[in-house]
Amino acid sequence: MEIFEYDFMQRAFIAGVIIAIIASVGGSFVVLKRYSLIAETLAHSALVGVAIGLVSGVSPIGVAVAVALVSAWGIEYLRSYFNIYSDSILAIFLSGSLALAILIVSMAGAFNTSLFGYLFGSILSVSSEELWVMGGTGTVALLLLLGFYKEFYFIAFDEEVAQVSGIKVVFFNFLLITVVAVIIALSIRVVGTLLIGALMVIPTVSALQYKKGFATTIWLALCFSLVAVIVGMLLSYYFALPSGAIIVMCILLIFVISLLLNRTQ
Repeated sequence: MEIFEYDFMQRAFIAGVIIAIIASVGGSFVVLKRYSLIAETLAHSALVGVAIGLVSGVSPIGVAVAVALVSAWGIEYLRSYFNIYSDSILAIFLSGSLALAILIVSMAGAFNTSLFGYLFGSILSVSSEELWVMGGTGTVALLLLLGFYKEFYFIAFDEEVAQVSGIKVVFFNFLLITVVAVIIALSIRVVGTLLIGALMVIPTVSALQYKKGFATTIWLALCFSLVAVIVGMLLSYYFALPSGAIIVMCILLIFVISLLLNRTQ
């Protein structure tokens, strides 16, 4: 177990566990809402914030969170008040954010190893300060998701019925999208902009194959996500593999196994 003798590996494991927990729980509501592409869209929006932060010398993660929040609110506002199809809005923001990030980086000549780390993840370079931010913000996000579990489940399952039942659908939609935006902005440091969608979506899709209740599905998704992160980190260390990519491959393997197991039932 010499892997835990290094401080950077200890921080990496803690960061991975934090992200695995909040991403899988938040992703469960997103998948149920059939809003899976929101993860990729907000990840690309967060990349704009990272580019701005690297160019201006400001904290990339802080700017990424701010830009992801603005994008999330813009997406939800257009969806709620202009009756534009969700997939169309996501496509617009995704392509627009990616184009803007590329322009900022190209004009400033800032494409370096730092930006590369945010694209594909750099969990081994997580600092103690970033770990405290992840832990504090992740705890708040998890408390909100669990505290308003029934409301989030109701609006994800059927917004019209929830509206008739007296639930403040618009408010809880904005709250959910806010929490998801923060989770994604924090997660890109661990698995990267190009891979965060997999960490939020695939564990839940894998859990859904077992056709259990929603609460059980969340627990299964959480377990799958933790297993993928821990096994991925071990493989990354011992075989010198990219951590973010190997974590996602572990999640994909869990999905394939879940698919095959439930296909034979």
